[in-house]
Amino acid sequence: MLGAVIGDIVGSVYEWNNVKTKDFGPLFHGKAFYTDDTICTMAVAEALATGRHAGEALKDWGRRYYDNGGWGGMFSRWLLQDSLAPYDSFGNGAAMRVSPAGLLAGSADEALTLAKSVTEVTHNHPEGIKGAQATALAIFLARQGASAHDIKRAITERFDYDLERTVDDIRPSYRFDASCQQTVPQALVCALTASGFEDAVRNAISIGGDSDTVAAIAGGLAEARFGIPEDLAAAGWSYLPQDMRRTLTLLYEKAGVVLAVP
Repeated sequence: MLGAVIGDIVGSVYEWNNVKTKDFGPLFHGKAFYTDDTICTMAVAEALATGRHAGEALKDWGRRYYDNGGWGGMFSRWLLQDSLAPYDSFGNGAAMRVSPAGLLAGSADEALTLAKSVTEVTHNHPEGIKGAQATALAIFLARQGASAHDIKRAITERFDYDLERTVDDIRPSYRFDASCQQTVPQALVCALTASGFEDAVRNAISIGGDSDTVAAIAGGLAEARFGIPEDLAAAGWSYLPQDMRRTLTLLYEKAGVVLAVP
């Protein structure tokens, strides 16, 4: 989803240079760029929109944009291998790429099923699948108009994540952690306590840590809750090459959702 892509782009310059504040200047830094988070999201979008095997799509997109860099060590090695076997990861990559499942799902059960299907091809550890399913389900529920309170309750009951903290509670002690366990709850809080799309992304950047991934997860949920302001959608779109634009267009068409970009 474009919201996840925007979160990734905004967070790209802060992953190794955390700012720990929401007041970090213009949303899009002059040196911002899309990272592996966007590339993997495109792969999942293509797989779900066309029926392609998610592992094949991830390898195709990952190899196509391999020089983009930013790959996790295990995922990078997996990309360059011929085998499609998963590697038992619980990394936060499971959740940062899964937003298309929340967009396309027609029911809560389908959100869980789609999330599992595109995640277990690499991140087949229970915590990896859990992080992806929690993210996809939250997005689906937001699309159905569920309140932040009801989304928190549903995710907490099913996945036992602590979503009762505030961004101000999380920020002081939060540090870089690439696991789903220490990324997904924090990112969901950033979106569920926000007043709008941009506020959610700024929340995500402000806690620090793996900024592009936290903001990608928060951005996908924030889009489902609030939509994306037209100027921010156009700005995010402008960073993307044609193959990514085509893939996003196909995804939104399949979901029956209008993609308001130039």
